[in-house]
Amino acid sequence: MEYLELADFLRKRREALQPEDIGLPRGRRRRTPGLRREEVASLASMSTDYYSRLEGGRGPQPSTEMLAAIARALRLTLDERDHLYVLAGHGIPPRSTGGDHVNPGLLRILDRLVDTPAQVMNRLGETLLQTPMDVAFEGELTSFEGLERSNIYRWFLREGERDLYADDAIRANHSRVLVSGLRSVYATDGEKSRAGTIVRALLDGSEEFRRLWEAHEVGIRHVGVKRFRHPEVGELELHCQLLDDLEQQQTLLVFTAAPGSVSAERLELLSVIGSQRLLPTEN
Repeated sequence: MEYLELADFLRKRREALQPEDIGLPRGRRRRTPGLRREEVASLASMSTDYYSRLEGGRGPQPSTEMLAAIARALRLTLDERDHLYVLAGHGIPPRSTGGDHVNPGLLRILDRLVDTPAQVMNRLGETLLQTPMDVAFEGELTSFEGLERSNIYRWFLREGERDLYADDAIRANHSRVLVSGLRSVYATDGEKSRAGTIVRALLDGSEEFRRLWEAHEVGIRHVGVKRFRHPEVGELELHCQLLDDLEQQQTLLVFTAAPGSVSAERLELLSVIGSQRLLPTEN
């Protein structure tokens, strides 16, 4: 592990990142170039003391999980992330399906979608990041482990996964889209890949999946407008847009409502409900 090189790299990347890059106000009293250490620590969900020790060239070797969180907090490119891992003594992580590093460009877009349900996911439907509004809309999707990280796996095998969708036609289309996308990944990555593991589990556990898999459909598209039934704000009619990052094979999924519509009003209400959930409670 290259302690001094790692410390210098972290400091230079922190100083190069501006508050506006992560949606923070600059304020009049900001004297630190770039972000403060406590701001990076907060973005990486770690203590300020831990991050400060790393940037100070001391402390234990950070785990790969910690490095991934720091890379995301500092908005590192894929090459910069690889360099961070090497300096920390872990070597370059594989660039493969299921990687958790999100392109800084997608992160900047996500930072600006504060009032919009949006998430970044990989080719296997594993949610890597969500806006607070998406958490209020769909629930927390980044904390699943194992095969349940994949929304394809959960869709066919986890009870209650389809409750948000308002009608059977939308659910049926979504099933076909998920199987079609998984088949494309499986064809590229092979049966010994993570996609292959998911396919085998679904073939064993879901009759619906087996039927759709045997149909061998590819290229099935999402319905542009979907109806949802949210437990707190009722029915929502939302437009579904996808933005693909071809280099890192990830997708930004965004839900929007027509301006002035009932659904737009209900999304606004949901943003208020979601923000209230995040308020600290008094003991």
